[in-house]
Amino acid sequence: MITLYTFGPFFGLPDPSPFVMKGEMLLKLSGLPYQTNTRGFMKAPKGKLPYIDDDGTLIADSTLIRLHLEQKYGIDFDAGLSPRDRGVAWATEKMLEDHLYWHLIYWRWMNDANFHRGPVNFFKRAPAIIRPFVVSSVRKRLRQTLWGHGIGRHTEAENNLMAARAVDAVSMMLGDNAYLMGAAPCGADATVSAFVAATLCSTFDSPLRTKMEATPNLVAYGRRMMSQYFPDHAKAA
Repeated sequence: MITLYTFGPFFGLPDPSPFVMKGEMLLKLSGLPYQTNTRGFMKAPKGKLPYIDDDGTLIADSTLIRLHLEQKYGIDFDAGLSPRDRGVAWATEKMLEDHLYWHLIYWRWMNDANFHRGPVNFFKRAPAIIRPFVVSSVRKRLRQTLWGHGIGRHTEAENNLMAARAVDAVSMMLGDNAYLMGAAPCGADATVSAFVAATLCSTFDSPLRTKMEATPNLVAYGRRMMSQYFPDHAKAA
């Protein structure tokens, strides 16, 4: 059986990481039997979650997990899509993963109020005497990462404009569809549903959340996907 290594539920979400949620959604869509394990972070091959153990083969990174499932088990997550729609779906995923994700990170980790409502809880296992140093060090590293990525060089107003454009783009893609590309879920729905849920999470206040809350079809989509695939956490969306 496949084991998916996760952080576990936080903030009313199945997982605080949209990439872990994506990984689990892919496994749900695949129909393959799997189990989750929250004790694998210290052994993560690339220092990140998610990763899977598939009969002794470790696959780290949500996109590589998808490719592994496709190649080993012959799964076509985009069955029924035209070549053009396959390309559009993939591009939509990467817009969220490589662009919107960093806006989420900024608002969760760099905004003091949000940080103390959320990510600070990840450090409870650190000894109290060194905890402030660890917290400061991790936030400093993330600030440097955001600067290197580029969004850390922009004003909040500029970043809000770009993030809003991404939300609008996904909303326009979805339209009146039940799923991103039509009447049936595709591989990109694993990513889109995870990022919609993460953005709408009520733990964190941000212009990004406000923007998505004002986008009715994404709100309805998020609720529908959570109810269908993560019913125990449906109230998070």
